[in-house]
Amino acid sequence: MKYLSVTVSTISRDADLVASAMFDAGAGGVSILDSNDFLELVKSDVIWDYVDESVLKHSDVVKVSTVVDLANGEFMLALSERLREMRDAGGITYGEIVTEVIDDADYENEWKKYYKPIKTKGVTVVPTWIKYDPEEGERVMRLDPGMAFGTGSHATTRMCLELMDAEGKDVIDVGCGSGILGIAAALAGAKSVYMCDIDPLAVEFATQNALQNSVDVTVECGDLLSGERKADLIIANITADILMRFADDIDKHLNAGGRILLSGIIDERLDEVEAVYMKAGFERTEHMGADCWNALLLKRITE
Repeated sequence: MKYLSVTVSTISRDADLVASAMFDAGAGGVSILDSNDFLELVKSDVIWDYVDESVLKHSDVVKVSTVVDLANGEFMLALSERLREMRDAGGITYGEIVTEVIDDADYENEWKKYYKPIKTKGVTVVPTWIKYDPEEGERVMRLDPGMAFGTGSHATTRMCLELMDAEGKDVIDVGCGSGILGIAAALAGAKSVYMCDIDPLAVEFATQNALQNSVDVTVECGDLLSGERKADLIIANITADILMRFADDIDKHLNAGGRILLSGIIDERLDEVEAVYMKAGFERTEHMGADCWNALLLKRITE
């Protein structure tokens, strides 16, 4: 199968905004190659011994990349339009957009170079191909992002892992991607975990990753809003537009006393998303922001 690799050059300050534009255009996942991040990682205590030394060469240019189905002819048009809108609004700087046709094997081997262990409050996420010696009592998730991306490196995922309280709860992970959040919930002692995604490839990798970590979860291809399943905690790390589409219907999937954890919200759309959910009968209990992104933990106003 052929894919289109799309890379946009920008600066460190605007990398997350370019990533947001890619998500808005329909990207299933995004990677940011910023030499400053790698230099900080090398100085840290994280065990990380798999890196192409050429990546460590300092540069002010940041590469934001994604891979889409070659048949998706609308992606480039939508991306270019969104980037122009953001630039004209004075909120972004970007340069050349480079595209390359690749096959799935080339894609996976290329992206493996840039993943790294990620430590959060409850779990350390380690790509399967990296050697890692956990500390005593450290909970480790082994993950292969495959074509679905998602090893916890993005701020949106990290914030979900930090805000997640899943022990003893029925959990739903909407738009599960590689399965990282649902698997983390299962490792944290969730009563049950249901994961869904509209992308069959994401479902395939989430299933494989669940098996890799020996957790009992249900993974299905589909949209939560078309089902009747309920949970104590619903996690949705998607995009602002899709999160707002969920607002009017998500309550029917929430048990009494339940919570909704939303992520994937850029700074410019935080108030808009929160207003939609307040109108739908929810209020904020916790908020976390990082790298121009936001996560919200919500409950019913009437509780």
